[in-house]
Amino acid sequence: MTPSTARLRSREDTLMATALRPVDPLPCVERRTKLSLQSVSRDFVAARGRLVALRDISIDVREGEFVCIVGPSGCGKSTLLNLIAGLDHPTSGTILLGGRPVDGPGPDRILLFQEHGLFPWLTVLENVEFGLRMTGVRRGERLDRARHYLQRVHLARFENSYVHQLSGGMKQRVALARSLVMEPSLLLMDEPFAALDAQTRDMLHDELERIWAETGKTIVFITHNVREAVRLGDRVIVMTFRPGRIKREFRITLPRPRQIEEPDVAHAAGEVLALLREEIEKSRNEEMLR
Repeated sequence: MTPSTARLRSREDTLMATALRPVDPLPCVERRTKLSLQSVSRDFVAARGRLVALRDISIDVREGEFVCIVGPSGCGKSTLLNLIAGLDHPTSGTILLGGRPVDGPGPDRILLFQEHGLFPWLTVLENVEFGLRMTGVRRGERLDRARHYLQRVHLARFENSYVHQLSGGMKQRVALARSLVMEPSLLLMDEPFAALDAQTRDMLHDELERIWAETGKTIVFITHNVREAVRLGDRVIVMTFRPGRIKREFRITLPRPRQIEEPDVAHAAGEVLALLREEIEKSRNEEMLR
């Protein structure tokens, strides 16, 4: 190995050592905690007895942080988002948003699914302003806000179009605008880009990161795609197979903006995936025993 090659290898090793590392306690000067889950568990009554979906989940998410959660199928990722959204209640433990207990749904939290859930009989503009109309916002204000967020997702000229006239990526951008128009302090995203082709997904990664940077929203993002998690997240949380627990957290310190095909992103994703594979194997083994 030549001296120049050795210096290059040393630089790459140093970069990756800082790009992905287990989360250490953060200094007190950092942003305040927005969302706090304290020893949260969720059990369900199933045909074969009690099913433990989540066990002793403790997570703090700071104001304006982008946190991605990955885990095998059946680990309770969506259950966790439903609890944070207030659509379900934990069997034990506490969920605090802004220091206050979460005891039901609220406009301060919006949950965005893989299925966009747009109303086909409404125009794009009417879909985006629908939530504002349901909460009694005056027509002039809600139309102004809806058009503002359509501009943010670059769909202003499609405001009079209907859902069937849009591509899959455009539909998801409408759904994102409909979420943002409610101006929630916490945006919960459950595999929103999973059904999209790679090119559209990459474009929406750029759009979401731009909007996040401009608005300072706090985002909790569920995905099966480890590269997507590394590309978007400030932190990546790896969950275990059932019962879902926190296996490890990683802080991603690669400079932004990132691209999913970058070698550094791929390398960091490989480190996360090595841990995740152990849990995926547990999931497969359980399926084989059924």
